[in-house]
Amino acid sequence: MLREHLENPRGMGALGRSPYSGAAGGAACGDLIRMSVRVVDGVVVEAGFRARGCAAARAAGSATVELVEGASLLEAAQLTAEAVAAELGGLRPVTRHGAELAADAFHRALGVAARDGAARLPRSARRTVVAMSGGVDSAAAAQLALDAGEDVVAVTLELWADPATDGERSCCSPQAVTGARALAHRMGIPHFTLDLREEFRAKVVDGFLDGYAEGRTPNPCVSCNGAVRFDSMLALADRLGAVRLATGHYARVAHDGRGPLIRAAVDPAKDQSYVLARLRGDEVARLRFPLGELEKSQVRELARAAGLEVADKPESQDLCFLAGGDTRAFMRRHGGRPLRAAAAGGEIVDREGSVLGRHGGHHTFTVGQRRGLGLGASEALYVLRKDARRNRVVVGPRDALLTDRVRIERVRLHRPSPEVAAVRLRYHAPPVQCTAAGAFSAGAHESLELRLGRPVGAAAPGQTACLMAGDLVVGWGLIAEPSVDDPA
Repeated sequence: MLREHLENPRGMGALGRSPYSGAAGGAACGDLIRMSVRVVDGVVVEAGFRARGCAAARAAGSATVELVEGASLLEAAQLTAEAVAAELGGLRPVTRHGAELAADAFHRALGVAARDGAARLPRSARRTVVAMSGGVDSAAAAQLALDAGEDVVAVTLELWADPATDGERSCCSPQAVTGARALAHRMGIPHFTLDLREEFRAKVVDGFLDGYAEGRTPNPCVSCNGAVRFDSMLALADRLGAVRLATGHYARVAHDGRGPLIRAAVDPAKDQSYVLARLRGDEVARLRFPLGELEKSQVRELARAAGLEVADKPESQDLCFLAGGDTRAFMRRHGGRPLRAAAAGGEIVDREGSVLGRHGGHHTFTVGQRRGLGLGASEALYVLRKDARRNRVVVGPRDALLTDRVRIERVRLHRPSPEVAAVRLRYHAPPVQCTAAGAFSAGAHESLELRLGRPVGAAAPGQTACLMAGDLVVGWGLIAEPSVDDPA
């Protein structure tokens, strides 16, 4: 079979100008395969490839064309490297490598076709798209959908690739994509890959870097869910004819008679409603969070019972684009001139402006931080605020952090402001009782003041304020800089 594909390669050079193409390989191994597809009425009617490198890579491209031409979209989305290698005569190491590259390139091409609308399927009330990260939570969500008899299709988003970070610990790296795809295929689920690296860089990473350069402490997970991740997956669900999107988030959906709202999960230790605060009602209406009623131990037991090999896979606590890396090093690599200027160092001052020491950049601190100041003061000092313009860090005693009022900006209310009863000022922080100053309708507002039921400390500008009514998320905003009269 290998000789046949080498002597009479199928599709070599075909569709060379197709916009629906994907590549795998490159400098690390020397082999590169580019696959292209043409999809009409839910069928891969033509495929082509170009290959550079070893003979096995060229043969694998040909074998992939042989396997996918004429296949339905969902059949093609189940193509595995094992199937390509089998078409070449078996899983010898040399054919295995080429098969993996060809399969990965093909799935990337198929993802482009699906994302751009060339690959469409009729609407089906049984079809569910499941966000698959390769971890136990997303696998369990997919298994629950399968157990319910749903027509399940998996999607994984590739959001970031950086050789300086640990791709094995990230949920959206190239390694995560291939791992999630293999897991989906072992579960018998078609899989699509969406490459959103450009959007993620522009809407999330650049915002993260700009926020730190301006003295804020942004939450990129909230931004990603609200501006990149769910928009893209719901659009894919539309194109694949799916009526719903399921994810492994620990949250729930509630209906109060005026539409759906995000609701906190049963397990408070795993609750992720905070990072979903920016989702709109029309998006929430199509979402399912099957793990929201479960505790983590129950999810792992469910995965074990289903024979899923990721049942005991450890969780990553890192931001996906920082996985296994150092935040300061990341900012040096990817930050622009403002962060480079900040890294030159500046003064640490007290509230009166007296210089107490120096620091290596205001962006390496956050409001409320105590450790790492390097000061030999007689009392414990905390970061009170950051002055990005002068590259200064203002410190003081803990009680100077306390406030009973917090102003938020870029506000989006899912319900009118009189219904706001509490606020979470950072991820996993307990809700603080509050009332909104003034009556505002549901919708977008420039700013809003929250009057807190008790003084709180370390309300960091740039963090998301998640507005609550009981266990329902009724709005969000970004914590604004406090109004202070400080000579520093």
